[in-house]
Amino acid sequence: MKSAIVTGASSGIGLEISKRLLKLNYRVYGISRDFSKVNFDDRNFVKVNCDITKIGELTEKVKQINKTEEIHILVNNAGVGFFGPHEELNVSKIHAMVATNLEAPLILTQLLLRKLKKNSGFIINISSITAKKWSTYGCAYAATKAGLSHFASSLFEETRKTGVKVVTIHPDMTKTNFYDNSNFREGDNEETYITTKCIADAVDMILSQREGTVVTDITIRPQKHMIVRK
Repeated sequence: MKSAIVTGASSGIGLEISKRLLKLNYRVYGISRDFSKVNFDDRNFVKVNCDITKIGELTEKVKQINKTEEIHILVNNAGVGFFGPHEELNVSKIHAMVATNLEAPLILTQLLLRKLKKNSGFIINISSITAKKWSTYGCAYAATKAGLSHFASSLFEETRKTGVKVVTIHPDMTKTNFYDNSNFREGDNEETYITTKCIADAVDMILSQREGTVVTDITIRPQKHMIVRK
């Protein structure tokens, strides 16, 4: 059985992608700090409790998985965002965004790249629409996502001859718990946000391409733009 690693797999986009990969007959190693609120079990869904910002712990757990599994897919999904004027962000929040959104994906990719080259595998990065445009009140968050997107573009050029497919998904406003600690959220109308299923569908499409064709960049946007202030 082919295997996948998905970060941020305990909720939202990561959990939805994990469920889709399970339907596609992958064994999924879901990485998250806390699975206590996950009301979902599958014999091929392996829950790995790990804080990905703790690089030593992350490295050890991924190396253990890599020793016994044929990893074909890495989904760098885990993300954190803090919003507001840049001078009002404290240092710990900036560090958390850099560590989660950028440092951990770079390290995970490095740890798994040889195996993914061997298996002509997929690296799917969940970035953000903010990586492609200015982002007032989200300068640091956008910078981390832009870094992730640029890394993915460069890595594809570096590894494409080996058969590795490097893909970046840029979702716009998505209906998840991502905005729980922000002073805004998605609109109430279904046309003002995308869903986690939309992103899982994109992953499905990426994996269904014929060998030799790679969709390297997908942007998913709602039909209408709207945010609601809390």
